[in-house]
Amino acid sequence: MSDQLLWSVGLTLVFVGFAIAFIAVVLLFLRGLKSKGGKVRGGGAVIIGPIPIIFGTDKESVKIILVLSIILVALLLVLTLLWSNIFR
Repeated sequence: MSDQLLWSVGLTLVFVGFAIAFIAVVLLFLRGLKSKGGKVRGGGAVIIGPIPIIFGTDKESVKIILVLSIILVALLLVLTLLWSNIFR
């Protein structure tokens, strides 16, 4: 493949990804306008090195994010060890 084709495909995929994310946000916003009431729950994690910093609005969200963060950090460590052993 030529470099120009790879560059064009990569740039197209980036723009398609942004478009999908934008459409998803708009659809979620419109869906939220339709529904009356309800409780908003959520949370997030910031992973700095192998240490996750977790925050959330309720205990259930924090537990789910904690489990996902532990899985992500474990996967990162396993892949790092495998990568370093392959290219040693």
